[in-house]
Amino acid sequence: MSVAKRLAPLVLLVAVFAALWAFGLQRHLSWTGLAADRAALEAAVAAHGTLTAVAYVGVYALAVAVSIPAGVFLTIAGGLLFGTVVGAALAVIGATAGASLLFLAARYALAEPLARRAGPALERMRDGLRRDGFSYLLALRLVPVFPFWLVNLAPALVGMAFPPFIAATAIGIVPGSVVFASIGAGLGEAFGSGTTPDLGIIFRPAILLPLVGLALLSLAPVAWRRWKRSHAPM
Repeated sequence: MSVAKRLAPLVLLVAVFAALWAFGLQRHLSWTGLAADRAALEAAVAAHGTLTAVAYVGVYALAVAVSIPAGVFLTIAGGLLFGTVVGAALAVIGATAGASLLFLAARYALAEPLARRAGPALERMRDGLRRDGFSYLLALRLVPVFPFWLVNLAPALVGMAFPPFIAATAIGIVPGSVVFASIGAGLGEAFGSGTTPDLGIIFRPAILLPLVGLALLSLAPVAWRRWKRSHAPM
């Protein structure tokens, strides 16, 4: 396979990112832009609820696929437009779809040449990810320490299988999506008072500690398998 053909999916994503930025997408992905667009967006939801929901998922998926750092903002917008439950559900669908597109594009473009260069080291990592990748990725999704785009790319480059990737992504982003969609559901009051929502809410102990607990629980199968291997009879 030629280099140009292999890199085509990533080049396309970069081109889409550049086009969106050139057309001023960043002006809408801000509190000022959301406040200005709020009336029109709410009117669209009222008139064409299903179509607007589909469009929202599409925009979210595209933003994640091209790695625009706007996931939190879009989830909050979903809560504002659709309410906490529906907004969080649509955000999970959009984010998972976009993450999957980036994962597949990166795997198609880069995984094969990376595997040739890495040799046995990558093979050992690949074996570990086949066995425990779901648990590791679920922990990373539950506690958003690393950028979302990085956690989309890294599993593709080191050979994680696609089904556990998509499952861990969809499950792991649910708690955070609910938190930020709930912020969006109350955003009308914030706009009315001229204040900006506190996005650091997810790092408050009452929210962060349960997420950390869930992340540790997701790693329990890994710890159990390692314990069994270390105590297996020789």
